[in-house]
Amino acid sequence: MTQPDEAFQKEFDAGLTRRILSYLRPYTSLVIIALVTTLIFSVAQPLYGLIQAYAIDHALGPAVLNAGTSVVRREELFRLLLTSGLTYLGLKILDFLMRYASTYTVNYLGQKVLFDIRADIFTKLQRLQLSYFDQNPVGRLITRVTSDVDAINQFITAGLVSLITSTFLIIAFVVIMLQRSWQLALVSFLVMPVLFWVTSYFRTQIRQSFRNTRIQQAIVNTKLNENITGMITVQLFGRENRNGVDFDRSNRLLLGANLRSVSWFALFQPSVSILGAVASALVLWFAGRAILGEAGMIGAGITLGTLVAFNSFVGQLFQPIQDLADVLNNLQAAMASSERIFGVLDTPVTIQDKPGARPLQSFQGRVDLNGVWFAYDDTVTADTPDTDERWTLRGIDLHIQPGESVALVGATGAGKTSITSLVSRFYDVQRGSVNVDGHDVRDLQQYDLRRHIGVVLQDVFLFAGTIESNLTLSNPDISHDRVVQACKYVGVHDFILGLPDGYDTEVRERGATLSTGQKQLLAFARALIQNPDILLVLDEATASVDTETELRIQEALTKVMQGRTSIIIAHRLSTIEHCDRIIVMRRGRVVEEGSHRELLAHNGYYARLHRLQYAQADAAD
Repeated sequence: MTQPDEAFQKEFDAGLTRRILSYLRPYTSLVIIALVTTLIFSVAQPLYGLIQAYAIDHALGPAVLNAGTSVVRREELFRLLLTSGLTYLGLKILDFLMRYASTYTVNYLGQKVLFDIRADIFTKLQRLQLSYFDQNPVGRLITRVTSDVDAINQFITAGLVSLITSTFLIIAFVVIMLQRSWQLALVSFLVMPVLFWVTSYFRTQIRQSFRNTRIQQAIVNTKLNENITGMITVQLFGRENRNGVDFDRSNRLLLGANLRSVSWFALFQPSVSILGAVASALVLWFAGRAILGEAGMIGAGITLGTLVAFNSFVGQLFQPIQDLADVLNNLQAAMASSERIFGVLDTPVTIQDKPGARPLQSFQGRVDLNGVWFAYDDTVTADTPDTDERWTLRGIDLHIQPGESVALVGATGAGKTSITSLVSRFYDVQRGSVNVDGHDVRDLQQYDLRRHIGVVLQDVFLFAGTIESNLTLSNPDISHDRVVQACKYVGVHDFILGLPDGYDTEVRERGATLSTGQKQLLAFARALIQNPDILLVLDEATASVDTETELRIQEALTKVMQGRTSIIIAHRLSTIEHCDRIIVMRRGRVVEEGSHRELLAHNGYYARLHRLQYAQADAAD
């Protein structure tokens, strides 16, 4: 489960920031364009007030516009006023062009970085061992690729640019104001301590309310997901009203959290506006008195243009200060998100090819497990005592000849699925070795090993796409004729032709419109199309289907097994009577092995399981 309350708790980390910025290196030219355009329109901001002050003091001031001004002088003043106006307009046009260029470039840059980070995470997830996914829920990983990456994008497109722009503007306005009139500048700065306190206070409250909103949003999303995915159970047990009340309670908490966020935002902007108005009033009071001849603490030399310029400067100075507060929020979110993202990217890949890993030559299909001890817990090592309860497999010795069909039976948790996972090298053993054709699987190339292995699961996973794309796994090298031939062989061709668009029929999420038996037959066709040398059939391929479909699946399984080394995990013992050998497992050990008849004659653990199953079947009849 994701932790929404972590989003704003990570403080600035220079190392994480450098790693984020490292994604900008391939786009250095775009970064330069973004910085230049941003600085250009930032430079223009203080100039508007200066142009207004110049026009007022030199073209509109009472000292030059009096009754005795000549016609020639008036024309000069008009030209000066026109020049000031055109300069002002020209700067606005430049400001528009630079803002457009900056906004487009920065957001384009942010999207490229977002694309690269998501691609890196996806690539990393494709390479990570299955044990990582055993420990990390899907929802958490999806959050890394979506929300966490978007937080970094917001930091780059909004936070980073705003940090540069706001810092530059604050310095520029402060310098210009001090140069124009340091006394009036100090008057303007009187409200700054209060502004910083107000901004800090509201930022804390807004951050807390936003955190609460995300927590409540996560709870609502969880309840919504549970109700939708479990709708059959909800309606079957008549829980609509009770679940509705429960959801309403969570929804109201979310509403309250959102309203508190809105109330803090609604208070923040007017509070800053009031402080800006106070600063403007102070400037107007002291500058006005100086202009009227009562210099006081301000002194002489204050003009009407200076008053107008300072009034503009004060309003413009407050905005970047507010923006810096938002930048800090973005920065904290980006730090927390980047820590989680780089946590994924820095996860060591424990299942990877060794230097010099070899491909398999002239594949035969012999499988050997030599003294295998295995545990899913990463903290278990070769030195862990044999008595430790965390061991899943305990000293397994198993040798399967090319073309032999072997069934693994036993109670749940006996270690059957673990053996098939080790053959595919989804996990590595802590002791012993797993060999294919005499080679330790740790010395082989993973891709080359797995392309010789076909897997059929009970819960068949179908991707979004067409029937044919699911059968070929979107491999363009597999021809349509080969697909049709395989489907005819396993007896699923006629069913596919009966679909609205045949092989081009779109498959809904996880094959929702297909029955269990239909998906199972498609899985056998998919395995046959890949033409594996070793076939792994996991967790009872014929479970949860009717008798007719079971017979079709058994027939398809028999066909697919021909000429291949096959390892079958079964719970219904009647389905594996035809196998060459049956391995009986209990608590991670092999307790019996032999053919169906041999094991029944031995009258051991397998025979007891066989009697129990048939007794249950007779009782059910």
